[in-house]
Amino acid sequence: MISLDKEDGLWIVTLDRPDKANALTEAMLTDLAEIAEGATEARALVLTGAGKVFSAGADLEAARAGLATSPAWERLSGAIAALPGLSIAALNGTVAGGAMGMVLACDIRIAAEGAKAFYPVMKLGFLPQPGDPARLAALVGPARAKMILMGGARIETAEAQAWGLFDRVVPGDEVLSTARDLAADCLAATPDHVRTIKAMCHSAKH
Repeated sequence: MISLDKEDGLWIVTLDRPDKANALTEAMLTDLAEIAEGATEARALVLTGAGKVFSAGADLEAARAGLATSPAWERLSGAIAALPGLSIAALNGTVAGGAMGMVLACDIRIAAEGAKAFYPVMKLGFLPQPGDPARLAALVGPARAKMILMGGARIETAEAQAWGLFDRVVPGDEVLSTARDLAADCLAATPDHVRTIKAMCHSAKH
């Protein structure tokens, strides 16, 4: 349900459960975390999904069995955030619930036209993953983060782009090619060059 393609420094990771809106199981989360933890030499990593939805979040049955509060979510987002290479979320469609964590941890978010974002933890009675509120607030500001996490706001495509949650919006069939284009310069550079520039960007935030 998770596929990985490696192309000379570019790792493309696809959530491949389109019949279930790419809802995530514990096994899928573990696979994703292991891939991210092993991608330290990748100059660019792209996360995308099969079908029309990026991910509906936790699989409903798995969530009822405790997946919603599993540490695997934070393990995954932490591994993505720690990557020395460029990480890109190529959102082929809507991202919801716990799947927001891996998306927020990426360096860049490219979204298909019509993609939405929502994270209804207040309504569902769960806490967000520990690192998500700060990452979300860094992108959209504290008030808008509260609108999403506490007010249950469903953010439409244009609004998500205006807020800085989505960095670029393109037609659905161009999401992956746009991500590839953005990764091209990193793939032509050495891993050390990529790592150094990313570290400089991170230090500039402080």
